[in-house]
Amino acid sequence: MQKKNILVFPCGSEIGLDIFDGVQYSTYFHLIGASSVDDHGKFVFQDYIGGMPFVTDPFFGDALKDIVKKKHIDAVFPATDMAVTCLKRLEKEIGCPVITSPLETTEICLSKQKTYDTFRNLLRTPVVFNKKPESFPVFVKPTIGHSSIGTKKVCSQTELNNALAERPDLMVLEYLPGQEYTVDCFTDKEGKLLFCGARERNRIKAGISVNTTFVSDQLPFRKMAETINSAISLRGAWFFQVKKTATGELCLLEIAARFGGSSILCKAIGVNLPLMTLFDAFGYTVRIQQAEYYVELDRALSNRFRCDIDYDTVYVDYDDCLILDNKTVNIRLVEFLFKSLNEGKKLVLLTKHEGNLKEDLKRFRLSDLFDEIIHILEEQDKSLYINETKAIFIDDSFAERQRVVENRHIPVFSPEMIDVLMG
Repeated sequence: MQKKNILVFPCGSEIGLDIFDGVQYSTYFHLIGASSVDDHGKFVFQDYIGGMPFVTDPFFGDALKDIVKKKHIDAVFPATDMAVTCLKRLEKEIGCPVITSPLETTEICLSKQKTYDTFRNLLRTPVVFNKKPESFPVFVKPTIGHSSIGTKKVCSQTELNNALAERPDLMVLEYLPGQEYTVDCFTDKEGKLLFCGARERNRIKAGISVNTTFVSDQLPFRKMAETINSAISLRGAWFFQVKKTATGELCLLEIAARFGGSSILCKAIGVNLPLMTLFDAFGYTVRIQQAEYYVELDRALSNRFRCDIDYDTVYVDYDDCLILDNKTVNIRLVEFLFKSLNEGKKLVLLTKHEGNLKEDLKRFRLSDLFDEIIHILEEQDKSLYINETKAIFIDDSFAERQRVVENRHIPVFSPEMIDVLMG
């Protein structure tokens, strides 16, 4: 079966990166990333298109249509709230499906005002004040916004006036002091709510819960999800956020017609929302295989590197490099070595190991990893055994690395530098 080409836009957003994480090993879908800015997507998506116009640019539709045609795109997977609605509006023009809910639903979800108007009589929603509320604190947020940008607690009329002067589009809402939750959901092509998982937003950064765990009592959130799912037409992954009032009542904050930041927690229990959404979009019947165990997600910055080293051979040391403290395998280094094998590079073990090297390699299940093994004495100089000029050298010893640089003039790396080579 030929893979479906899926364009992810903007691919460098947290949602775009999570789409990649959930779909990268699929045998059914090939991901192509596209972005308007020079973002992290180019380090993650092997098939990447940069320099796209912004969604607000009048030429965006033409540029997208051109990519759909040239890259034989089967569907577009939007990865921000604004992209969801803008792309859905362009669906007929670009000539391929946009993977999200119907346009009417995305319009409601994009606007907090429309969301509250739609659900005010169905669920508890925040009280909306005029520009001069009777009491403080209040909470302000843009009618259309993302990543908590422009949102804040306001404690006085003067502070509110200043906030509204900067952003007249701010809504003035009641302040909710309680715990905040994200509820990840999935609705299939028949409109059935197949999954609902509420999780606590324990630590939040840029609007994303960077530490999150599932709540123990899911029933109140499930009831809210069923109400939302019955009131508007949803498809694929979606989520809503709620917060408790001072009396502990759950209050609806927002709904989004996409999966949420840190919904990757669901994948940890077997619910791969990006992949399920793709299968459902192409008409497959989706089933849930959910595990039951405790899991906690904590997110932090990760690093990706790009360098222009051209090499065909990898020379690597054994003690305190490939094997640490003669006890454990350096997993990250082994990952890089297998990556090198996939790229057709030659692997050479160059070591002064004092033990029985053959038996020790066998003990660590590494006997067949190397194309060549060079076992030398302690007093010998490793640089003298490096013959290839298009090579790199990995060793924990600064002295060994220095001699290789001086005598062979090839790039050298210590074990903690391996991430630079992983790309």
